[in-house]
Amino acid sequence: MRHRFKRTTLSVAAAQALVVWAAPAIAQTAAAPAADKKESQQLETVVVSGRRAALASAQKIKQESDEIVDSVNAEDIGKLPDRSVTEVLQRMVGVAMDRTQARSDPVHYSVEGSGVVIRGLTYVAAQLNGRETFSANQGRNLGFEDVPPELMGGVDVYKNPSAEQIEGAIAGLVNLRTALPFDYGGFKASGNLAMTYTQLNGKRSPQGSFLVSNTWQTDLGKFGALIDVAHSKSKLRTDTTTVDPYYPTTTTTNSVTTVNPDHRWYSRDLAWREQDYDRTRNGVYAALQWRKDNVESALTFFRSKFRSAMSEYAVKAEVDPYTINITDAEWGDNGLLRKGTLNSTTGGIEMENNARLSQRDSRTDDLSWNVRWRATPAWTLTADAQLVKSKTQSFDSNVATGIQLPKQTVDFTGSMPRIVYDAADIAFLDKPSNYYWATTMEALDHGKAQQKALRLDARYQFQDHPFLNDLRFGLRIADRDAQTYKAMPYYNWAAVTKAWETGWYIPDTARVTNYSVPTVVKSFNKFMGGKTTVPTMLFPDASVVQGFPNSYVQLHDLVKPLCDGMPGGSTCGWQGSNVNPYSWAPASYGDPSGVNDQHERTTAAFAQLRFAFDDLPMPVDGNVGLRVVNTKDRANGYTVIDQDAVPPGAGGVVVHPVKVDKVAGRFDQSFTDYLPSLNLRLKAQPDLQFRFALAKGLSRPSTGDMQATSKLKQSVQIEQNTGNVKSVSASGTSDGNPMLKPIKSTQADVTGEWYFSKTGAITVAAFDKELKDIIINQTYTTRLTAIDGTPVDFVVTGPTNGAKGHARGVEFAFRRYFDMLPGWLSGLGVEMNWTYVDSKLKRYNGVQTSFCSAGAGQDNLNLYVNGCDTDGSSFGGMPLPNLSRNTLNFTLMYDQGPLSARVAYSWRQRYLQGVALNSDNTGPNQQNALDTNPASATYGQHTLPLGLPLWGDSYGQLDVGMQYKFGSGLTVSLDALNLTNATSRQLMQQNIGTFVHNYFTSGRQYKLGMSYTF
Repeated sequence: MRHRFKRTTLSVAAAQALVVWAAPAIAQTAAAPAADKKESQQLETVVVSGRRAALASAQKIKQESDEIVDSVNAEDIGKLPDRSVTEVLQRMVGVAMDRTQARSDPVHYSVEGSGVVIRGLTYVAAQLNGRETFSANQGRNLGFEDVPPELMGGVDVYKNPSAEQIEGAIAGLVNLRTALPFDYGGFKASGNLAMTYTQLNGKRSPQGSFLVSNTWQTDLGKFGALIDVAHSKSKLRTDTTTVDPYYPTTTTTNSVTTVNPDHRWYSRDLAWREQDYDRTRNGVYAALQWRKDNVESALTFFRSKFRSAMSEYAVKAEVDPYTINITDAEWGDNGLLRKGTLNSTTGGIEMENNARLSQRDSRTDDLSWNVRWRATPAWTLTADAQLVKSKTQSFDSNVATGIQLPKQTVDFTGSMPRIVYDAADIAFLDKPSNYYWATTMEALDHGKAQQKALRLDARYQFQDHPFLNDLRFGLRIADRDAQTYKAMPYYNWAAVTKAWETGWYIPDTARVTNYSVPTVVKSFNKFMGGKTTVPTMLFPDASVVQGFPNSYVQLHDLVKPLCDGMPGGSTCGWQGSNVNPYSWAPASYGDPSGVNDQHERTTAAFAQLRFAFDDLPMPVDGNVGLRVVNTKDRANGYTVIDQDAVPPGAGGVVVHPVKVDKVAGRFDQSFTDYLPSLNLRLKAQPDLQFRFALAKGLSRPSTGDMQATSKLKQSVQIEQNTGNVKSVSASGTSDGNPMLKPIKSTQADVTGEWYFSKTGAITVAAFDKELKDIIINQTYTTRLTAIDGTPVDFVVTGPTNGAKGHARGVEFAFRRYFDMLPGWLSGLGVEMNWTYVDSKLKRYNGVQTSFCSAGAGQDNLNLYVNGCDTDGSSFGGMPLPNLSRNTLNFTLMYDQGPLSARVAYSWRQRYLQGVALNSDNTGPNQQNALDTNPASATYGQHTLPLGLPLWGDSYGQLDVGMQYKFGSGLTVSLDALNLTNATSRQLMQQNIGTFVHNYFTSGRQYKLGMSYTF
């Protein structure tokens, strides 16, 4: 009798004979029908019991799947010292973790991670039990850090798509699996409690989960019910030391600044911050299941709630680098400052002491219903309906005091840079009357998203056909609506009193000792884990930061009495200025330019044929299919036109004012994509097989990239001393592009897999992903007509399908237990994987010039394509962002009797995070790069935008987890995370070299837990 292999329909997780479905079409919905019982029995015979069961079942999923997939199951998740699904994913071959709060916010470190890349690419799709899922704040995808890992039955990562799978993944598809009542075959209950201690802040945080499941056999059929709840808190701290970019020493003559011939470079500032995170994650999963004869149905509900609050104390300089003088300097052989004392010609180095609260609440609900009917021995029909609702809201408040330091002494000679304060410096910092109220900034947003999806699938099983197994085909329709609302102005920065305003705008700063607004003395205890020290300073009290908007109104009212000292009466500055204290108003909802309103409908049909040539000397099986998907997008938005006010009677550069306006627009597009796929497997031996996969894939833009809002602004710079117009610039940003198309790929995979034991395997894979229509930031020109009829060109930056490229590489994975060793040594095992990826990015409209430009046009592409250094020179040859050439995971395992242990090390090579990111004075918000191009009209002026390439440095982390299982069902565990207390670093690339920009320290964590299974 011909042997027929079962592939994606069924896999077995071993701990409690767990049966879960890996195929997206019927994921988690039914047990194998009667005709498939023999196949499922054949699979069950290869599953071992005990401590190695999770590894064995994950290996079996990989071996028997139609597609190229890597898996980890619940029991092994519990053995790893991981706090989030993101951390679980990073240990899988080809997967690496981002360690920042967001890719757009690289200066805020995240201990638990904020996203993953697969094979070097960020185009990752997320599913829950084979269905699309997402978080409102993530736009199109799921925030893996939002999901409690305690609710997971397993995680699968598909590397190459098949026609049956929902489109959307180029890098890979992450499918989160949960269990159903029938998986346990009867009553099941388990619970766990744990406490985590964070060494750096000395705080403890609890977590716990509980699952109960049961089944009942009745005359109406078999019923089952399951509920799983999880709660965890995490209180973490991260310390950061920041080095500003290096500037060349210069000389200014007749308003022209030139670089000194000594070729010396200095950083204008050392900054630091302390961030405390308080994260709460709650999850509920419930399932009802019923089966009678050839019909089975399941109803599931999944809720994930996530709340993150970050409090931050950050100190940074607000000083023009061209006003810095350096004394007692020691210079290195490369011309870089090693030691020295910095002081400013403007009366002092202005420092801002920022106190910040940033919190976000998110919730995602997924309600799904599945019915499967085995109509005949040949036909199986499946219907699947899903409703996903997600919502989020965020509040971000930042208030700063200021102080002008007479000097700042810096020392870059040690392993970590530091600021040296003498007795006079300390005395100056300890005097409250030297501080003043400086700035406020707030940002508020909330959003919601909903998707309704209906899927109808059919499978026809060929009866006794020599090589055809089955034909699967189906239709899926999904409607998604997403709205995001921002209080405008978003990140509403406003000065209260700044040192650079005194004399021409206000007579003096608002000294904190003259007012009753509360402040707090902040000591940075054990800063950077004790590797360096920073001084105690005066910050806004937490009540001021949290008291928006009333506390903000109070602060801005402080300026009004100061105006009595200004010439001309009680008016500070000039009316209509964007920094006029009288004109300040809090950010508020209702401005239509703060609304991102989108709708998307996708209609997809697929057909997939599965076959097996089992009678060949080396059997070949696989699938071939085609997925056709039509996408209709609609976006509503506004183009907002703004202009800075000009002082009455101001001289200098002539301003041609434009009309302040808001123009509404609606954007519609529709397109169809054809996605063929082929997956082949050749079984050279029962334990040796090879795969070949070829497919076309797509990854849709995020809803953030597709919003239809543009902002154009005519900015006017005023000379501080004269009040005349210094310069005029017309620029803009497009928050999104509603006409973006998906990123597309043609991809091929070849693998070799040797399964030499039930828990041992060596696998090798080579892959090539050819990409087109990659979404990048592009600069273009939009022309408006000024009120006086003069044409004004605005240089606008926004996302476009503007590049092509590739990601090619190899993967290697090895796992085994050393069963051949005697006695207790036989419990030892190792698991390791290594991934190498090479990438290339080529823009359709590339540009490479030696210098950046302050004007409009093609030259300004350098800022976002290649970057702009502090001397106005540009870079080149930037790779795909977020791609590490090498990633490595190594785990030493021990499973013997009641003891289980893991020593896990994860390492990722350095990677480009982006060019001209908004990152601590390395991004385009800094307009102080020096124009050194002799052919430029702005030669000798330091008004060019700065945009350095920012890199995440290579980083490795060692974690340890141990479990001891008592015979009564009780298991006690102890985990240690970041055991070596590793420091993570970010690098800034400059033409004179690559230097550390940020040092991040989060310290060690220890977790003690216990679980009990009934």
